Amino acid sequence: MTKVEEIETLGTLNLSSVDLARKIRLDTLAMVHAAKASHVGSGMSITDILAVLYANTLRYRPEDPKHPARDRFIVSKGHAAAAVYACLANVGVLSQDDLATFGQQGSRLMTHVNHKVRGVELSTGSLGHGLPFGVGKALAGKRQGKDWRVYVLLSDGEMDEGSNWEALMFAAHARLDNLVAVIDYNKLQSLASTESTLGLEPLVDKLAAFNWNVIEVDGHDHDELRRAFYQANENKGRPTLILAHTVKGKGVSFMENSVAWHYKSPNDAELALAVREIEGNHA
Repeated sequence: MTKVEEIETLGTLNLSSVDLARKIRLDTLAMVHAAKASHVGSGMSITDILAVLYANTLRYRPEDPKHPARDRFIVSKGHAAAAVYACLANVGVLSQDDLATFGQQGSRLMTHVNHKVRGVELSTGSLGHGLPFGVGKALAGKRQGKDWRVYVLLSDGEMDEGSNWEALMFAAHARLDNLVAVIDYNKLQSLASTESTLGLEPLVDKLAAFNWNVIEVDGHDHDELRRAFYQANENKGRPTLILAHTVKGKGVSFMENSVAWHYKSPNDAELALAVREIEGNHA
């Protein structure tokens, strides 16, 4: 059995999390535009989380994404598929040719994440399934004496699902300190704000009451994210939840904090403007 310490991370491949985030945003825009698909705003809000995970945190091999010693990463907010696939392509798990098939008839790159795609652990889309699955994986790892870790990325609207609260309760009971959940807290869901749909506050207090190690961060600050993931790995005896405060549509001014971009697809002019903004912000 290969030791987990031998698994390569992208951090050894000279691609910074900032550069990775820029590439993810550009590819996400292009994919959603070409497919006339939805959820570009949701993809933009998790881009920096994905970038720090794949550049600095997860243990994996791009050429062997099913390596048994890999960390398991589950994207429960499956509607953000474009950003996930874009990330996988830019770290060498998928190809740019794969991205061109996004949302096309017969493509494995469906508009919600699909486990038939290299590097995807679980098909998701119906919300409330990723964390229960991740808890099961973490429990299996503990019982088998494995040292790989489990990471689960959830949406804030997804916290309306009772299955997540059952999973939170069980994970703390089982002392799954090999489990890290991240909530993409952009405070917009589907057609309205989370507060007007089903209020989550006081969310930190609720999560802490379930006996999780809770860390609040700016979900677009790479240094804060790196520190949070490091602290989670050092934490013993409890699972960790990183509450990442994010902006829906982050990186494109006319998409930011706009619920319209949960479903809307950019037209040619909007795509060109968005690309200029992202490239200009990284000049």
